[in-house]
Amino acid sequence: MTDDLSERIRALLQQRFGSATQLARTAPLAGDASTRRYLRAWLRGPSAPATAVVMLLADRGIAMSSDELAVFAEAPTELPYVNVHRFLARIGVAIPELYVDASETGLLILEDVGDLALWDALQGQPEARVVELFERAIDQLLLIELDGTAQRDGQCIAFQQAFDRRLFDWEFEHFLEHGLINRAARPIPGSELAELRTHFARLSAVLDTQPRVLNHRDFHAWNLHVQNGAIRVIDFQDALLAPAPYDLATLLGDRVTPTVVHPQLEQRLLDYYAAGWAARGGPPWLREQLWDVYATCALQKAFKVVGRFHYLDVVKGKPGYLRYLPPTWRQIARLLAARPDLAPVRRILAQYAPELNA
Repeated sequence: MTDDLSERIRALLQQRFGSATQLARTAPLAGDASTRRYLRAWLRGPSAPATAVVMLLADRGIAMSSDELAVFAEAPTELPYVNVHRFLARIGVAIPELYVDASETGLLILEDVGDLALWDALQGQPEARVVELFERAIDQLLLIELDGTAQRDGQCIAFQQAFDRRLFDWEFEHFLEHGLINRAARPIPGSELAELRTHFARLSAVLDTQPRVLNHRDFHAWNLHVQNGAIRVIDFQDALLAPAPYDLATLLGDRVTPTVVHPQLEQRLLDYYAAGWAARGGPPWLREQLWDVYATCALQKAFKVVGRFHYLDVVKGKPGYLRYLPPTWRQIARLLAARPDLAPVRRILAQYAPELNA
């Protein structure tokens, strides 16, 4: 870290926690798929926390972190993270406190919620503890979805964008381009691509008809941390309106999570979600209805993940996410097998995606 950056951080900390606050040292933290970088800062001072996290923005950070979400008539004038943070904090979601908003200079200083991601906290635990942790995560999800939607705020950009037909179609096309066509050992006939697009369009249309509630969008076990036994929610800047089970499908089925969430546990957690939904005043879910929407969301998300991770590898030079693709393909195979109407999709993909036959 440069001396100039250290001085900027120290000055912001002193403005927030008092002139006696000192910046003892910093260390880089692992980032995500975005252009953001993070530092952990160790502090000294009578009013300062022991540590804080500094978010370093590649630019002023006003643009959406996901290009496909850029649907506004006018570009946002406020950092999406700050905008969504204000709303989620107001409704009581367990997000990190925002100590300093200096986004106009490319910096945010946040509460440090530790390094223990939910995924890491699950490892080696008995099933009772696994269930408890997932239930606590679902409690936070229900707070976002039901309380958040009920307290809709037009100033929050999450309510100005939606997972609609356009976005579902975009993500399916992202899969076709980066997860299939660009990787196939031989050209794929146009007739087969047209058939895939027909089935994908049908799935998009089904999801587009679902009632939309506030969703985190990336509510997976790496964006949830466990701190003193409680779930803390991070990376919520892409929040938007989406079918209710979308985030639940991400929580229970993203990346390698199905290695822990076996089908029996999956159904138990779906039942917990449905019970919590009704207890908070949401319209009751029929078990089969919830499964149908959940499984369709999970399948769509899995296809999106395959396309996105190959895109990150080839276009962004970030190959690390490729390790999550084998279990994602297994998720696709499982969900396709439960849908006889999607047998043509399975047949076509099996010719060009060897992972589907692994």
